[in-house]
Amino acid sequence: MSATWPPRYDPAWRPAPDAEHWAPGLECAEPKKRDEVVLAKLRAQVQYAWERSPFYRRRWEAAGVSPARLRTLADLAKFPVVQKADLRAAQAAAPPFGDYLCIEPREVARIHGTSGTTGHPTVFGVGRDDWERIGEAHARVLWGAGLRPDDRVLIASFFSLYLGSWGALKGCERLGATVFPFGAGLPGQTLMAVQWAREMSATAFYGTPSYALHFAETARREGIEPRDFGFRTLFFSGEPGAGVAATKRLIEATFGGACIDMGSMAEMTPWMTNGECRRRTGMHLWQDIVYTQVCDPETFAPVPYGGEGTPVYTHLERTSQPMIRLVSGDLARWTDEPCPCGRTYPRLPGGLYGRIDDMFIVRGENIYPSAIEDTLRAIEGFGGEFRVIISRREAMDELLVRAEYAASHAADAPRAALAARMRERLRARLGVTPRIELVAAGELPRTEFKAKRVIDDRDLYKKGVANV
Repeated sequence: MSATWPPRYDPAWRPAPDAEHWAPGLECAEPKKRDEVVLAKLRAQVQYAWERSPFYRRRWEAAGVSPARLRTLADLAKFPVVQKADLRAAQAAAPPFGDYLCIEPREVARIHGTSGTTGHPTVFGVGRDDWERIGEAHARVLWGAGLRPDDRVLIASFFSLYLGSWGALKGCERLGATVFPFGAGLPGQTLMAVQWAREMSATAFYGTPSYALHFAETARREGIEPRDFGFRTLFFSGEPGAGVAATKRLIEATFGGACIDMGSMAEMTPWMTNGECRRRTGMHLWQDIVYTQVCDPETFAPVPYGGEGTPVYTHLERTSQPMIRLVSGDLARWTDEPCPCGRTYPRLPGGLYGRIDDMFIVRGENIYPSAIEDTLRAIEGFGGEFRVIISRREAMDELLVRAEYAASHAADAPRAALAARMRERLRARLGVTPRIELVAAGELPRTEFKAKRVIDDRDLYKKGVANV
């Protein structure tokens, strides 16, 4: 990497295959020394946005800050945060990229974005140089996860506007691995992917955790034991499953490979800068690529190590649509305790274990879907999938968990015992006693993308419509 900003990397260089680290001088640096590099890049990034983006200049002037006020990393907390709603408003006012695009529109090399299923889509404009730096960053993080040039990587996720698959592809190509971008979503495609994974001797898998388990179920229906694929690394993003302890154990037991948790936000591509190493002690925050602060969800002031908050992200190498203090809305706890891999980055030991907007309140208790998943997957006899339905009867909230039972628990007595065990363990974990409804394994729908497991129909009660 050069000393200039934005940095330039040698596209032909990579470490020796037996090297633990891609860039040990940064990854294993004494944190205060690395902070000097981070601050220099941060000041250059902020100055660049100030000069080129009306969006940032307008917001920063209103808050009484400017690049001149950024003398230390702690000063970044004085700068206002950016919410997704701010980005949508900016794009509505200055379509299609918003006035936070810092390059000329003709310099945009790739256009990605959100699907727009819950409103107007958000458009991501990525410059060609940014795309190369994204590949470099992803290669570094994937190297830390254990991927090497001799790997064959099955990418079993949508190739569309969704950035996750493309980032995984670019990073794997940069580190020299063989990649077959199989995709997902078409009828029969999972069965075809199972056959290709076996024929091509894939050694690594990328997708969502819920899809990996669906992939395993499909393989078993074909008489293929998932361990026989030989995946030694399975890396994931898009949902919190790979950071849920019971789901991580299940994936590793199912496939016999390491389950690696990754990802942050598509707006923050390279989104793998929250990424576990192969020691699997929680996601490292690769602070010299994307600088992350874990902040109080209301004040957005950074919380001390050991505290819980929402990650707030800042690009350090982005020229096209830089994000500076973008609020994730996720929940995490961070630590600066050392990792056996030797990297000195702060970590999210439990990953991103929930979203503020995914949390629901039942009878005064804050409940996260990931806590329900972790509890169910640790219970023998659970059949693999579940749904959560929150309803209201006679002005009282009610929590229904519809869960599958394994074939081993199909008889009346084992099924009744399983329901009682689920109800008690969920009550102890959540502080609310749920109703349990058991259905046979395979009855609930699977997904090839992000699992949607929570249905809140309390508004129907207000409208006089019968509950589920």
